[in-house]
Amino acid sequence: MTASKPLRADARRNRARILAAAEEVFAERGPAASTQEVADRAGVAIGTIFRHFPTKRDLLAAIMKELRQRLIDKAEALLADGPPGTAFFDYFTFLVESSARVDTVAGLLADEGTAIQPGEQIAAFTQTFGTLLDAAREAGTVRPDVRLDEVMALVSAATQGALAGSWPDDLRRRTLALLLDALRPR
Repeated sequence: MTASKPLRADARRNRARILAAAEEVFAERGPAASTQEVADRAGVAIGTIFRHFPTKRDLLAAIMKELRQRLIDKAEALLADGPPGTAFFDYFTFLVESSARVDTVAGLLADEGTAIQPGEQIAAFTQTFGTLLDAAREAGTVRPDVRLDEVMALVSAATQGALAGSWPDDLRRRTLALLLDALRPR
């Protein structure tokens, strides 16, 4: 499959089904997941997977790209649809809650020997989060002295802590509440 050749509608649907199924299978089974399991879950033949993604690494990289784009899309949707004062806090919470899937795929890519390059998507993600932070500061729901690099460090610490410590839902919610409260004006 060449990058310049557009996919037919059925091929696009298959690709989307494969990526959704692969994300679920890898999140559930980790490195033990097989391409055949992905094919079964997606309802496609294994050859269809290999036409789209010649290697497991290609499949994992495509999942990671989709996950990153979803993170950006979520922030943009919160900015467009929600009150700016709560969009920042909603997004911070969303990131911590959804970090397990991102971390699973990132870990599998690392196991496959693929370095994860930050690239344009991470820059876009950081810029989008900065826009959320600016809107929340302007709305008066985040302290004016809170900086983006501090927020990014807190998100990173919270997501890694929740993953490494296998925090139960209640602990994750309480910890997030404390973290977010520290960002609010006094």
